[in-house]
Amino acid sequence: MATGRACLLAFSIGVAGVHGLAQPPTAWGFGALAAGLLAWALWWARPHRLPGAETVPLAKACFCTAWQVTWVRGLCIGAAAAAGLSYGSVAVQSRLADALDDSNEDKVTRVTLRVAELPRLEPDSRIFVADVLESNPEGVPSRIQVRWNSGNYAGPYGRRSQRAQTDAFPELIPGQVWRMALILRHPHGSRNPHGFDYEGHVFAQGIRATGTVRGSPVLLRDDGWASVSVGAQRARHHVRAAMLPYLEELRWGAVLLALAIGDQASVDAADWQTFNRSGLTHLVSISGSHVTLIAVMAAFVMNQAWRRLRLAGRPLADRFPAQLASAWTALGVAWLYCLLAGWGVPARRTFVMLAVVALSLAMRLPLSATHVLAAAAFVVVLLDPWSPLSAGFWLSFLAVWVLMASTGWWGRPVFSPAGRVAGWKAGLAEATRLQILVTLALLPPLSMLFNDVSLISPLANAYAIPVMGALVTPLSLLLAGLALVSGLEWATQGVAWLAHGLLQACMWPTEWLARLPWASLPTLAVPKWATLFAMAGVALALMPKGFPYRSLGWAFMLPVLVAAPKRPAPGDWELHALDVGQGSALVMLTARHALVYDTGVRYSPDADAAQRNLVPFLRAMGVGKINVLVISHADLDHVGGLRSVLESFPVEQSYANFDLIAWLKRETRLLGRRDLPRLPLAVTPCRHGQSWEVDGVRFSFLWPLGEGNIDLDAGTRERNRNACVLRIQGAHHSVLLPGDIGADEERSLVRRGLPPTDIVLAAHHGSRYSSAPEFVSSVEAQHAIAQAARWNRYGHPAPAVVRRWNADGAGFWDTGLDGAVMVTSRAGKLTVEAERERRPRYWSMTSGGG
Repeated sequence: MATGRACLLAFSIGVAGVHGLAQPPTAWGFGALAAGLLAWALWWARPHRLPGAETVPLAKACFCTAWQVTWVRGLCIGAAAAAGLSYGSVAVQSRLADALDDSNEDKVTRVTLRVAELPRLEPDSRIFVADVLESNPEGVPSRIQVRWNSGNYAGPYGRRSQRAQTDAFPELIPGQVWRMALILRHPHGSRNPHGFDYEGHVFAQGIRATGTVRGSPVLLRDDGWASVSVGAQRARHHVRAAMLPYLEELRWGAVLLALAIGDQASVDAADWQTFNRSGLTHLVSISGSHVTLIAVMAAFVMNQAWRRLRLAGRPLADRFPAQLASAWTALGVAWLYCLLAGWGVPARRTFVMLAVVALSLAMRLPLSATHVLAAAAFVVVLLDPWSPLSAGFWLSFLAVWVLMASTGWWGRPVFSPAGRVAGWKAGLAEATRLQILVTLALLPPLSMLFNDVSLISPLANAYAIPVMGALVTPLSLLLAGLALVSGLEWATQGVAWLAHGLLQACMWPTEWLARLPWASLPTLAVPKWATLFAMAGVALALMPKGFPYRSLGWAFMLPVLVAAPKRPAPGDWELHALDVGQGSALVMLTARHALVYDTGVRYSPDADAAQRNLVPFLRAMGVGKINVLVISHADLDHVGGLRSVLESFPVEQSYANFDLIAWLKRETRLLGRRDLPRLPLAVTPCRHGQSWEVDGVRFSFLWPLGEGNIDLDAGTRERNRNACVLRIQGAHHSVLLPGDIGADEERSLVRRGLPPTDIVLAAHHGSRYSSAPEFVSSVEAQHAIAQAARWNRYGHPAPAVVRRWNADGAGFWDTGLDGAVMVTSRAGKLTVEAERERRPRYWSMTSGGG
């Protein structure tokens, strides 16, 4: 049996291993390898006949040695791993073949499609996944994501209530078939070091193109029950529509909706931050704990009822065991809840584990915890080969393994028989101990995935799991059921009030805890070996008592906690031009200092590029404070993330060409907030002639020339032409950051004696109105970088600008194509790398870098 479990895990790891490759391997090669290894193992294990002896298998033959048995088992495990690689490769190649034809990209395509999943309701748009039925022209993948925008965009500071925007769209229901004109594109997202991989996320969901609606779509028909999946999504839609009137005005109504049907789109970004810092995200996302608790409740009710019901004078328990009736009931309820919740990876994992347990009970086959985990992992990756791309796959299996290992090997009872009070105390102590163990065990992968670990998680989960899992979630499901029944509005309102009251009581201490400065521990980007070393320590620490050196396992985590990215030596530097879409955000790191130049664009009142990209990157790089913050000018694609930066890091010195504090006060009013963020210690206008030197690197402003700040109401042209131009000179190489100045300002810099510079940020994102020929030839750059979004409406960077830089001998890098660009000057050597080239992924767009 141990070999069987190892083979199941090897198959699962083989499937997962495919997703770590830049290009998927050929399926037939690994298939042949799996077949060869299996044939070899069977040959070694064939029956042997000795002279005068009966035929016996290898394991019992008199000449068999331990290494031969081990060899056969190793061959079987290797065959399973090769089979997993082959299976994963077949799935990947099939999905890659289902792609948008390049000739259709960024062009209008007429598509007949079926709404396949629950639409996401945004204030100014509707976003949904659809199955393509027909297209003109052909070359459209079978599954796409569609965005339907309203004609009343509220702007980055505009807030619209969901109800106010309902009339702007027809009701979109899963199963509806529409004819639409779409602008189709390959899925594309920002690619930054240690950042979220949007392209991998949508690839795992089977989304192979994204489309934006043009014109007026036409509803053709309604195929409400085209498949089980569509039917389940349709049920989710009706439940949401029934629940929303009772939840829209409640503070935590969005969380109640998420607990009932897994729709998290309406949960505020600030609330997600609270859940992340308190370690309660798994309670808001429908996870294994929710499914298990609901299944256990259903099993308990069925068990009690089954033991008391009689049929024809004979107890039902005599006809069919109550234990089996409870198990199958729990499995059925879990399946329905998982469908209602959207069938996410943690829910799938839990359902499969419950199914394995139910089958083992039905077959009277005793299974250990490792049997259940191995079988569940195998079935999950078999049904969905892309599930290992989800962080939830690894975190959920790891958490369950820790719980099973702890309770199984240590064998401690949850409740003590010494009395009810003592039993509850023992149970609370055991639950707290297990939560601490889970928190410690998840620290290495959480550090690698999110660069942040909650320190208050054990305390917050101690009260939140019972309240949200055992009380709020069942009440949310009861609310969903009552909302579907007409005439029970009073009962529905009462359940909504009770569920919300319990949730609010749970969130009061949680919000207070999350605001504590030490609520979470930022962790740095560490090498993969450190994470693997720490996980080996977790495995050692969870070994049975008496295992050698078991107590030293937790010490293996020290590299994860203390390791830090290597900083440049004095005189050297690192420049990171982040991929923030149509905006600008750069980080300059020296031996002991950090400078940030611009903060990216603001998308909405709750989201900006700094929050999504800049802040996580700085934390991963170990930046605890920003020594200098430069905002080149007050355009929203450069200053949009300022508030998020100030709320996340202390800033010693800031420079801008406008009144920074006045701008923050104006934005605070637009956002409807009361307080300003933490301000820099010093706020200074940027002017020609200002300079300073740290760590052997000199920083000098070359522009603007005038005195005083630019008026906040000045036009775009006036703001651009007075942008802060910063030149950085290290011991060996130099950088020029010109903001959005135009050709006239560039020529003025040349006339004033602009020295040659190794790295130049192409002004104004590579606009055709910048990068003047005189400027390009004067700086003699080795490399030019344009920060611009893919398919931006301005045409940045302009093809003529790219040709101009290339003609002058400079390599040209475009963050929209190449992802973040990293430039290092170390010991006289200048190195330029793009994130898409440095960490290629088979699902990612082909790099177009210099």
